[in-house]
Amino acid sequence: MKPILEVKHLSKRYSINHIAGGYLSLRERMRKGLRFKRSDVEDFWAVNDVSFEVQAGESIGIIGRNGAGKSTLLKILSKITPPTKGKIIARGRMASLLEVGTGFHPELTGRENVFFNGSLLGMKRREIESKFEEIIDFSGVEKFLDTPLKHYSSGMQLRLAFAVAAFLEPEILVIDEVLAVGDAEFQRKCLGKMEDVSRSGRTILFVSHQLGMLGKLCKNALILEKGIIVKQGPSPEIINYYTQSLSSANDFRVGKIEPEKIFAITKVYPTNLAGELTSNFAHSEVIKLNLTFLARQQLNSTHLCISINNKNGQRVFSADRLLQNYKLGEQNLNEVSLVIPKSTLTPGDYSFFIAIHCPNVMGYDVKDQLCPITIYDNGSEFIQYENKWFYGDVFVKCGWEFKFNNNALK
Repeated sequence: MKPILEVKHLSKRYSINHIAGGYLSLRERMRKGLRFKRSDVEDFWAVNDVSFEVQAGESIGIIGRNGAGKSTLLKILSKITPPTKGKIIARGRMASLLEVGTGFHPELTGRENVFFNGSLLGMKRREIESKFEEIIDFSGVEKFLDTPLKHYSSGMQLRLAFAVAAFLEPEILVIDEVLAVGDAEFQRKCLGKMEDVSRSGRTILFVSHQLGMLGKLCKNALILEKGIIVKQGPSPEIINYYTQSLSSANDFRVGKIEPEKIFAITKVYPTNLAGELTSNFAHSEVIKLNLTFLARQQLNSTHLCISINNKNGQRVFSADRLLQNYKLGEQNLNEVSLVIPKSTLTPGDYSFFIAIHCPNVMGYDVKDQLCPITIYDNGSEFIQYENKWFYGDVFVKCGWEFKFNNNALK
């Protein structure tokens, strides 16, 4: 069976002008005797020799850093931008949702824009009329249906745009990172609708930085880097490879060791359970924080405290250990690892606070805002990042006890 979409050696080149000498005022130009230097022109390949195939009913995710060429690729596939080289074979009708308001007219009402946008997508009027009530119900803008679109908020425009694209049944649905604009409730509806679309046998190309949403929706994914596909395969494998590539291989040293310090933290770095240096962790992944410190004396009542900060700098939780129970190597580096169980931190950004101290007496060495890490969702109950306010920063697995009809259940 032939693929529903074939992309063969697709490339897109842009020209970048570099004006020699920078921008000069008219007076400066006249002072230089009107000697205009020619601009240097540089070729920039936003997409470079990209080839892949998509089978009918397959959902494929496209991920990569900002500027990797993801949006350019989708615009070429949607025939918004022509390619410089290459060939696209699409064996089905394609609908695109690339930017909020694309294909909408601000002076037309919401009702008129449904028909206008549907026509641009190649739908017949009778087809639009048969789906009209579902589109409006999904979008949630029925109260403003006869209001000109220019009075809609960006979120309302997004709702209407997604509803039109999703309900008019194209064989191929192309979606860029536009769902990040919507609220949590709308994102849940969109994700559910895209899952329904995928199960119905239609094909989805999905670009998103929300790796949890992408991993749940797409079985396969590819990574773009500088316009080139660097890896493609099953989504869990590709997401893991991508998050590892985002990690910096820097030596996480924490500054100069002061000679008068009794205790000095010398190095802090996070790894996964396999010992790989990384700053990106799946929600279901163990986090291991490793540190080395110098101990010049053995002191009683000295504690090592490691705390987790959320992105607002607030303490989330702490772990504490009394050091006098351990024989520390004087004048030597001591190594410690703190293992944070999987599924403890909810998706978000965190950093570490580390202190070697005698409680309420002396802080021998105190470091804050160390080793920023990111927890991403890989298909757990935290699939909606915006629901973080509901769950908080820490998810604790507790014991439960219920009593029904005098029968205890644990």
